[in-house]
This record gives sequence, structure tokens and C-alpha cells, in this order.
Amino acid sequence: MPQRHLLIVAHGSRRQASNDEVRALGERIGELHDPAIHRVEVAFLELAEPSIPDGLARCVDQGAEEIIVFPYFLAAGTHVANDIPQALAAFGERYPDVRVRLAAHLGASTSLARTVLDGVGEMG
Repeated sequence: MPQRHLLIVAHGSRRQASNDEVRALGERIGELHDPAIHRVEVAFLELAEPSIPDGLARCVDQGAEEIIVFPYFLAAGTHVANDIPQALAAFGERYPDVRVRLAAHLGASTSLARTVLDGVGEMG
């Protein structure tokens, strides 16, 4: 099995605490120790670091042979439909031997409806 990394891509915010939430999510996912994922990284489209190209390069530097990019976005707007795929295409030109797959964005997840209800249920 190739060394597979997960790169969670979020928008990025001027509010540092928002970016830290995404980083914490990446850490929690990594702590689940999914045997199919060797490492979890986080990158941002704008307003925060690391950028998508830097996040992808970091995966390669850490031995990734395959990178799954997960857009942490609720809707398939311009960033999901155009910006992220363009960044991945540019990366693919520089690293043709690294397989990069783009997962469906968060909002497309069939389990999101249950997650919303679980969150409401936690209110008591």
C-alpha cells in the first residue's frame, strides 16, 4: 500500500482561532490512526498558512506517494469547483509521480445530516 496522506483544505480566516480549529480537527483525525492514512495535514486556500501548495509539498517531503485532498467546505462554490482543482493541477505538473485525489467536499457527505442532528442533540 502506498504511503497515503490526507490533506484537509479549509478556506482560512483572519481570525487565528478559526484556523486553529481546523488544525485541531486535523490533529483529532490523525489521532484516530486510520490504517489507510499515514499522516494528516492541514492547508488553507487563503488568509492562513500553510497554503495549499505548501501543504502538498509538506506531504511529499514526509514521504507521501498518494495525497487525498479533502475540501473542508460546506458548499461547492468557486473555491471547491475551481480554485482547489487548479492548485492540484499545478502541483501535479511539478510532482507527476505523486497521486493526488480530490475527495468530495464536506457538504456533500451523506453523514453530515446526522452530524447536524447530533450537534443539536448535544444541546440537551
